Amino acid sequence: MLPELTYLHGKPQSSGLLRSQKSDFKVFEQLPFSPIGEGEHLFIYIRKTGANTVFVARELAKYFKVKEQLVSYAGLKDRFAITEQWFGVHVPGKQVYDLQDLTIEGVEVLEYARHNKKLRTGALTGNRFELILRNVTHLKALQERWNKIVEQGVPNYFGEQRFGIDGGNIDKALALFSGTKVKDKKKRGMYLSAARSQIFNDIISQRIVQNVFAKVQQGDVLMLAGTQSVFHLDEVDDTIIQRFIDKDVDITATMWGAGELMTSDNPQAIEQCIGEKHHEFAQGLPRFGLKQERRRIRLIVQEANIEVLENEQKNDNTLSSVKVCFTLPAGSYATTVLRELIDYQDGTQRVQC
Repeated sequence: MLPELTYLHGKPQSSGLLRSQKSDFKVFEQLPFSPIGEGEHLFIYIRKTGANTVFVARELAKYFKVKEQLVSYAGLKDRFAITEQWFGVHVPGKQVYDLQDLTIEGVEVLEYARHNKKLRTGALTGNRFELILRNVTHLKALQERWNKIVEQGVPNYFGEQRFGIDGGNIDKALALFSGTKVKDKKKRGMYLSAARSQIFNDIISQRIVQNVFAKVQQGDVLMLAGTQSVFHLDEVDDTIIQRFIDKDVDITATMWGAGELMTSDNPQAIEQCIGEKHHEFAQGLPRFGLKQERRRIRLIVQEANIEVLENEQKNDNTLSSVKVCFTLPAGSYATTVLRELIDYQDGTQRVQC
């Protein structure tokens, strides 16, 4: 899905290899709270190496002898990686758990404590990424591009994981809108999300084509930094332009669903045009109860750092190993940042897991 979308800074000159080994891709989940030490839910902080999130949740259900629905997690994490994340298990009572006999392949328990509320999907502030890129060409170009990304951000595209292997979730969404029944709620939700994300991605791409990705326009809907609060922009003035430059507000695009578009003028014309392009999705999503929502089109990387680990001479070319670290808010994709940085080849055939 992503290669068809427009680059903000043009296609990267540098190339390289991502995830030649699991330790090249590390993810550290960040929650907005810590377990309080008491309550009906046991929170377990786990380091996973090459382990599927859903698989770990099922194994936890077996260990605690509870239904799978009673095991929760804030977000899905990549399988071919080393990831640290929280799981929650609903285990009422006063039992004190040891967990030394909890053995799941690829899993290490780092800490655990009780809490008084369930760990819900999306209940995280973001993720910290530590990634190693190997066989990197054109190192200077990569470093210059990294500086641009840190300063200006990247398009907040949904990553290819959203769309399944070879975009299969899009095909399933089309079948769903054509009348195919899907009983599994999670799968149905994945297909709907893929359709919605396709529209969103294309809106961003079109704004880049029109050179209005980073230009606040009359009729835009802006979102306040650190919140989901939005407001319609009736008039563009110097104050609002400066607030955008300072990253105090962001331009948004629609997450398609029932209801009227919140935009007007040219921003609305772009969204309507893309909606017409994907009319099967635009007509089908409201039928499944989805409503209009907004999402930022600019993704800002935080706590960003780049480090050259080593250089190697191969066939008259200098290839480098480079470590990049950054923090992203919940719901965004590290591969979206990397796509803008480098023309990378993934060492795995990845699926969201």
